[in-house]
Formats: sequence, structure tokens, C-alpha cells
Amino acid sequence: MPALPAPDYPVDVRARLEADAKEVIARYPGARSALLPLLHLVQAEEGHVTRTGIRFCAEMLDLTTAEVTAVSTFYSMYRRKASGDFQVGVCTNTLCAVMGGDAIFEDLKEYLGVGNGETTEDGAVTLEHIECNAACDFAPVVMVNWEFFDNQTPRSARQLVDDLRAGRSVAPTRGAPLCTFKDTARMLAGFPDERPGAVEATGGAGPASLIGLRLAKGEAVPGRGADHVIAPRTARTADGAGGEPQSGHPAEEPPAGHSSSHDAPQQTSASDDQHPAGPAAEEGE
Repeated sequence: MPALPAPDYPVDVRARLEADAKEVIARYPGARSALLPLLHLVQAEEGHVTRTGIRFCAEMLDLTTAEVTAVSTFYSMYRRKASGDFQVGVCTNTLCAVMGGDAIFEDLKEYLGVGNGETTEDGAVTLEHIECNAACDFAPVVMVNWEFFDNQTPRSARQLVDDLRAGRSVAPTRGAPLCTFKDTARMLAGFPDERPGAVEATGGAGPASLIGLRLAKGEAVPGRGADHVIAPRTARTADGAGGEPQSGHPAEEPPAGHSSSHDAPQQTSASDDQHPAGPAAEEGE
């Protein structure tokens, strides 16, 4: 049997969402460009994208419900069913997996008694495996409502979910203080985080992320010797002096030859004057 039309929101909820939706839509030159944040907005209302939320987005943007459904089912950040206050995602992409992410995920499934994408009976935690979140230098990483919990172990991950379920205060390794999934969804819709000090607490990249940058700049990393310092790239003078050593070690003399020999050591038409390349007059020549 065909599905009945989705019910509407209660009058007061509809009025509040319409006011928020109009504020979001006004940020874009074309109304339909506001679909992604509007989906976050309706997700903030009920914890997942419901048929009512899809209908609301379609009406506000003059789209069909099929168009809205196609988008909401494409992106994994939009939930298709009721979920917990805390989305606990374990990265199981390559580096996190080999560093222990797979073990953490399997342990939490058994410990919580849920499968991938399932929610604990108390409605507190939804467990899922997630793809790379660009935090490989802190592997293995667990995310709760998209906040980072770095360098986890099965034991620390168990303690984390225990604290979440017990309502105890939990602080991410870096980033803003933790809030519920609905609150996170509203922020993703484009509304400010109004909690005192939350924005200032977001911070920047962690120390592990900056080591490579410091090495590339020629700076010494604390606790490391000179062998771990890469000489910064310098310009080659007219007589061939200067330039970056081939291996990057400060004590090594730079290689002789073409100025790009460090970046493109292979003999190619672009880097070797002795092997010029000219255009073929006709196909096959």
C-alpha cells in the first residue's frame, strides 16, 4: 500500500521551524542551496530525519519529497531512524584500524550489546563505525557527536560510553565541550553555539599534527636531535650554490644539475634539456 502523507509538525513547532528555516534560506542566492542545513535543522528537532522533516524541507524549498529524500539518504550524517543522544563513532579506516580501531569497535559492540548503527536500550548511545576523520596522527580515534577522543583503547572507550550513559561530564581530547546530538545538529544547520566559552575552546591542531610542519620549516622537535630536522628549501644562486639537499639533511651537499632535479630526478622532456619534446606534426609521427 502506498504510504500516507507525512503528518505535519504541531502548530507551535512548525512556526518555530519556519522562522529558523527562513533565516537559513536567506543566506543563499538560490533557495534549494539551503537543503543541507535545513536537513540538519529538522534533525535537530527529532534526532533524525523523519518523513515529516522531509515534507517540511520540500515545502520550504519548493522541492519534491523525492528530491529531499535522495539527498537525505545520500549523506551519512543524516540519520534515518531514531538514535541516541550521543553518536559514538569508531574510526575503522586504514590507520585507525591497524592501530586498534577495529578492536575497539568489536569490543564496544559486545560490551554495549548493539550492532553497527544501533542504539542502547536507554537511548543514550548509538554506536557506528565511521570513515576517516583526518585525525590519523591521533589514531585510533573515537568521535562523539563529531568531537574528538584521541588515542583510544578498548578500556578507555568502555569508560567513555559508561560515563555517557551515566550522565557524567565527558571532555573531548580537543575541541568544544560535548553536547547532545540534537544540539550538534542545530549548530551544523548554521546556528551559533551559545554556550559560554564553547567557541573559544575549539582550539587548533594538536601537537602531533604540527610536528611535520615544524620539521619542514627546519625547526627542532622537542626531544629529537638534529638528524630529525629537515633543512628549509632555499633558492639556488646563479653559480649553482645553495638549494635544498637531496635528502633534506642539513649536512648533505645539494645535488648538481638541473634546478628541479630534487623534485623531478627522472630525465623527462620537462626537466632535461638533453631530451626536448616537440609537438608531433601528425598522428603517429
